[in-house]
This record gives sequence, C-alpha cells and structure tokens, in this order.
Amino acid sequence: MKALHFGAGNIGRGFIGSLLKTSGFELVFTDVNEEVIHELNERGEYTVELAAPGQKQEVVGPVSAINSAQNPAALTEAVATADLITTAVGPAVLKIIASSIAEGLKQKKPDHIINIVACENMIGGSSHLKEAVFSHLTVDEQEALSRTVGFPNAAVDRIVPIQHHEDILKVSVEPFFEWVIDETGFIGDVPQIDGATFVQDLTPYIERKLFTVNTGHALAAYVGYQQGVQTIKEAVDTLEIRQIVEGALHETGNYLIDTYGFRKEEHDAYIQKIIKRFENAFISDEVTRVARSPLRKLGANDRLIGPAKKIKQPVYLIKGIAAALAYDFAEDEEAVRMQALRKEKGIEGVLEEVCGLTSTDDLYQAILKETAL
Repeated sequence: MKALHFGAGNIGRGFIGSLLKTSGFELVFTDVNEEVIHELNERGEYTVELAAPGQKQEVVGPVSAINSAQNPAALTEAVATADLITTAVGPAVLKIIASSIAEGLKQKKPDHIINIVACENMIGGSSHLKEAVFSHLTVDEQEALSRTVGFPNAAVDRIVPIQHHEDILKVSVEPFFEWVIDETGFIGDVPQIDGATFVQDLTPYIERKLFTVNTGHALAAYVGYQQGVQTIKEAVDTLEIRQIVEGALHETGNYLIDTYGFRKEEHDAYIQKIIKRFENAFISDEVTRVARSPLRKLGANDRLIGPAKKIKQPVYLIKGIAAALAYDFAEDEEAVRMQALRKEKGIEGVLEEVCGLTSTDDLYQAILKETAL
C-alpha cells in the first residue's frame, strides 16, 4: 500500500512516517523544505533515535519525497494514487494543503479508495481537513468522492522536542507514543498500522489526551515561565510547580473518570506516566516552545479553559490559567498580541475575546480573583 505524508518535519519523520514504514507502506513525504526533500531523495532513508537510556537508533527507509511548491504535478499524482494520506503540518496549515489534496482527489480513478488522517494536535483534525478540501470541490465532486474517500479522525501523542543534529534528517523522539484512530471513519478496509489503536468512539481518548498531556504540558510551561525555569523537566522538578500540575490533572481526571468511565486507579497511573514523560532527562523541552501560541491554547475549548469550564470550582487549573494570561515572551507573536489586548482592555477583555467567557460565568470571576492576587 502507498502512503503519502504531508510534513517531513521531526514529527512526520520521527512518529507517523516511522510507524507507516514499519507497517510496510511504500512511503512518500511531501514538504516545502527543499534541503530536507533533497536529502530524503538522495539517501532514501533517515535515522530515528529514542530519547531514553541507550538511545537506540532505527533506520527508516526506503522513502522518497516531493517538494510540493516546486513539483505540484508530482504531488497531484501522489495524492491520486495513494491508499493512505496522513498529515503532521500543524492545525493552521491544513487549509493551505487542502487545495493540493483536492486537486489530487479529482485526478484519482473513480473506484480508488483513499483514506486521509490528519495527525494534528487538535480535536477533529480530519474533519477540519475534509471541510477545507471540499471547499475546493463542486457539489457533484463532493458527492462522488464521499463514496471513496474517508477522513477518519485521530488523536496523536508523542513528545518530539526542538533539536539540533549535524545530520538534518536525524530525529530524536520519546519512547512513548499513542496514535488512536476512529475506525468508523474509514472507507473500505481499515489498514494495518503497527502501534496504532483503532476505536469505535474517539472522544474519550481525545479528551483524555487533551486534558491530561496537553493540559499538564501547558501548565508546566506557563507556571514554569513565571517561575523563571528554562525547561519542562526543570518545571516538574520544582515542587511548587509540580503540585500545581498534578493538582490540575487530578481535577481534570475526576471529570474524565465521571464522564467516560475510566477506572480511577488506571487513570491515576496514566497521570503519573505523563509526569514521568515530562521528567525525561533525554528531552530538553524549553518552556517557551511548549507555551507558544497562548491565544490558541487559551481558547474556549482548548486545554485550559475547556476542562476548567467542565469542573466545579477548579483550583489548580485556575492558577495555571492565570500564569498563561501573564505569559509575555517577547519572541512569541501571540504572547505579544495577548499582552497588547490585556493592556488595552484589561484581563476582562482577554477573558471575553480569547477565552469566550462572560462576566456571568463563575469561571470568569474565579480567574479575575486569581489574577488580582
């Protein structure tokens, strides 16, 4: 089977691409980074290193790559003939690649089945991508392609930190990973992907990941930044920060247990597994990388405000939200915009325009009280 993966960055190569190749797919990457594309085609393989004791290495190949900007015709052909298309480009880029996917789908054979899985750090990534792709198609094309093109949603989880190697293709990843895919979204047979989990209902897994991994990561970053630490490991090694992170994850955990029926003992163990991942000495993950894009992360349904709205009288989550609202890293465009909004309209303006809260919300008042301390 042929797989086309959009995004030849560290996540694409070190996570999704690696699993697809291990599963026996003929793998093609597409990206706009000519240096990476050239090296992938020149060598036909790359190295993935586990960020763990022993630093085990795996060579992934053979692979090939297409520069989507320089060779759109080749990309159209690759889309049209792929059996599986995956992405790891970032949520904001999905709408940019949608036109290329649409063009390829229009060129495919009428009975050829393609499934497209967006592997992004967002809820409903494949559904968002489908909407963007279909915006480039006529109603008749949409109707015809709906019978042969699936867009199953997925939840992905693997820490791939910022890194620098002499070898531009080498990538370090943590040993832990989770790729959960909604099998009901596939057209035709569900593909064999080693390491992926296929489920009937993705929602519990999406919220568990978002409200544990993403919430905990963000809290460690924002509170850590305010305390002057440099990395996520330093943050969770600091008792006061760790207490806030663990406290918030038990708050979100109670909601997840009550809502989806996760067993308390198992979920508590899951929380500790996540904390251990943050402690990984082989991953130097800077708080400013994890904290970036605070406007998105403070959104109404994202990792901070989202769970806080579902919990009665959160305490630790609110401490983390207050730290996020104070995030002012000068090299982060969203942080600069957020602080400009706060200066112009006060914390109330940020809560209303960014977080989607109103003055009648208990959470709004609780955050105001915390930020006034």
